[in-house]
This record gives sequence, structure tokens and C-alpha cells, in this order.
Amino acid sequence: MPTRLHADEVDIDDPLARELVDGQLPQYSALPLRRVVSGGTDNAVFRLGDELALRLPVHPGAVGGLLKEVRWLPMLAPQVSLSVPEVVEVGEPTQHYPFPWAVVRWLPGEDALTASFESQSSLALSLGRFVAELQAIDPAQVPAPGSPGFVRGLPLAGRDETFREYLAQCDGLIDVPRTVRVWDEALAAPPWSGPPVWLHADLLPGNLLVRQGRLAGVLDFGAMATGDPAYDVTPAWQLLDAASRPAFLEVVGADEATCRRARGLIVSGAVIALPYYQHTNPSMVATARRGLESVLADVG
Repeated sequence: MPTRLHADEVDIDDPLARELVDGQLPQYSALPLRRVVSGGTDNAVFRLGDELALRLPVHPGAVGGLLKEVRWLPMLAPQVSLSVPEVVEVGEPTQHYPFPWAVVRWLPGEDALTASFESQSSLALSLGRFVAELQAIDPAQVPAPGSPGFVRGLPLAGRDETFREYLAQCDGLIDVPRTVRVWDEALAAPPWSGPPVWLHADLLPGNLLVRQGRLAGVLDFGAMATGDPAYDVTPAWQLLDAASRPAFLEVVGADEATCRRARGLIVSGAVIALPYYQHTNPSMVATARRGLESVLADVG
């Protein structure tokens, strides 16, 4: 059984996954089933044959993200140039498993946390184009920020209390004074005044799919939201190097205020992730440290 990440997780093992498939989707009963090890925090993933995968929420807070994918990915997918998950089936809760779940198409590749890239400049342009495509979707198809389930994308001030709470647990983990300075500068930046845009809102390296050294897909839209584009500017520091960063920022049209808010989002995410996952999820810790170190190096 994988390490438990959250206090309210449910237990999910191979027999349970097999039971769900055989009981509700008997057309797939002959397909082999095997768990996939990942750095994800919300869903257990199982390969189902060669072309499909199960995604099973592991705690109550992950259910809304799965349902958002079911609702919105069919609309978003044709409007972006990278592959995104395709939901094939939706399963129901049972006596032994309390949440809805899904079967999706398997997208082959490696995650960007461990994969090698053909070039950082190509990565910057591909990812920037994807973010710009999301932002360009017809505003009539953009739900209002803060709609049910759309908890990201709102002004940074709403994150300040949580930031301060977790900051108290970060002594010895980070450079607290410099981190607070970046956060305060982000809070002081002019807020987003344009129309709300679509956001993936969780463009961590672990959610980016690489094939043959090039960015090929974007995974896990469970955090998708609408609002401030700064939420999708964060890969400029979490993934890209200093030389390729300007190209990405230019493609997505990020001004200095947006960059300041994005840097604030990175440090606030790191302040939460490092104490929360330091003993349970090395991938999340590595991503948090990479983003934080890049931001602190960038601002001096």
C-alpha cells in the first residue's frame, strides 16, 4: 500500500480496483490491471490494459476535481495543441468505495520532473502556447471565478492566512525572511483586472507529459479554475531555466505584476507543501524546492 498522504484518505488496493471494474464495467474485465506509482496526491492510478487507466480519488476533496474533468475536458481538449486526458467511462460509488471514479485514455510518456528535454527553449514555447490557448478560449465558455469547485484563480489575499499558518512550520526548511519578502511583494502587486481566463492551475512538472524529449501532454485538470492568469505562469520558475523563461513569459503575455503574483503563488505553495509532504511525497518536495529556489535566485 502506498504511503498515506492525507488523514482522510481511503484505502485503495488492487482487489478493490478489480472489483470496481468487474462490477460496473464488465466489458473491461479481461484487461490486466496494475497500479501506477506517481507523485500525485489526489488520485490512485491503475493501468487498465494498454490503452486505458483508472483514476480513483483517494480523499473527499479530490472528487470535485474528477467531476470537473468529466464536465469540462471535452470542451477544452479541441482548443489546445497538447494532448489532455479523455474520460471514457465514469463509475459509481459502491459499498466498498465511497466516490465516483473514471476510466481515461492512457497517455504514454514520462513526467517532466524526471524526463530529459530536447531543449528548454522548445519546452518554453510549447508550454507557453498551451497556456495562451487556454487564455484565448471564448469568455462565454469561462465560468465565473469562485464558482463551485473553482477554488483557485482568485486574488492572492485569500491565501494569506494559510500562508502565515504554514510559515510557522517552516523554520529550518526555507529562508523565511526572503520568502516572506517575495510573498509580500506579490500581495502588493496590482491584482488582475482583465477578464477571467481558463486555468489549468496546477502546471507542476509532474503533470506535464514528455515524449521523445518534447512536451506532448498535460495531465490532471482536477485543480482547473478561472481567473488570474498568474496561476499558469508558475512553470516559468518551477520548470524552466533562466535562459528560457523570458520566451515563455512573452508567449503568455505576462507583465511584471503577473510575474510578481506568480512568484508569490510559488512561494506560498512551497510553504504549504514542504512541511506537509516532507516525510511522505518526495516528488512534491522536490518540485516545491525547485520552484522556491528559482524564485529566490531570480529576485536576488
